[in-house]
Amino acid sequence: MEKETDIENCKKVLLGEFEPVISAKNLTKTFGHFTAVDSISFDVAKGEIFGFLGANGAGKTTAMRMLCGLLKPTSGKGKVAGYDIEKQSEQVKKNIGYMSQKFSLSEDLRVWENIRLYAGIYGVHEREIAPRTDELLRQLGFESEKNSLVKSLPLGWKQKLAFSVSIFHNPKIVFLDEPTGGVDPAARRQFWELIYQAADRGITVFVTTHYMDEAEYCNRVCILVDGRIEAIDLPRNLKEQFNVKSMDEVFQQMARKATRKAD
Repeated sequence: MEKETDIENCKKVLLGEFEPVISAKNLTKTFGHFTAVDSISFDVAKGEIFGFLGANGAGKTTAMRMLCGLLKPTSGKGKVAGYDIEKQSEQVKKNIGYMSQKFSLSEDLRVWENIRLYAGIYGVHEREIAPRTDELLRQLGFESEKNSLVKSLPLGWKQKLAFSVSIFHNPKIVFLDEPTGGVDPAARRQFWELIYQAADRGITVFVTTHYMDEAEYCNRVCILVDGRIEAIDLPRNLKEQFNVKSMDEVFQQMARKATRKAD
């Protein structure tokens, strides 16, 4: 659901009119003779929902791990929240949130214990944790589940909790790696409402997904094929360019070029 203000911000980044919060310049990662990410370049605006799309093997997770400061690039440059991803990786980690499809929640802890645990890890001041935990539980409608073990929650509830925990410290950017895998469309749509709320607060959302209906929700999308960027633009522009009605049809045309089978 594109907002005109978001679209204008995206255009300003593309025109170099203000500093992006995520920037990749010829970012490359090789493993031996295999090039997982092949000289990719892009910028992302503050508050933008940026979709990073590709089939299995496209290099999405490898690229994300480099941007999070978890994996050193072989060549090229990257900046996240103003910090060099290779030379200032610890500063990068302090200014981002992260959630993967495998979740980072502790299954054998209660809901409130998970929130407090990760609040401490993210450096939230001790006196702020308890009241903000109560407020988060209220916002999510989880007050009755406060003392439930996380492993007892439905998958969709786990996802909402994991996302909320990942931005509890109000990071500048949150990276979401296939966050809605395995749940029904209704639960995915509810999850995206949380993403919109985060973007409205100025948090930049960098999300990988293989659900093409979710690509429609992004301000811009970047499509990777075999480690290279094949397309990057507003969803509506890509649909016009390929003369199709959905992002799924755009993706299918791009995916035919792929030769890899897995990341």
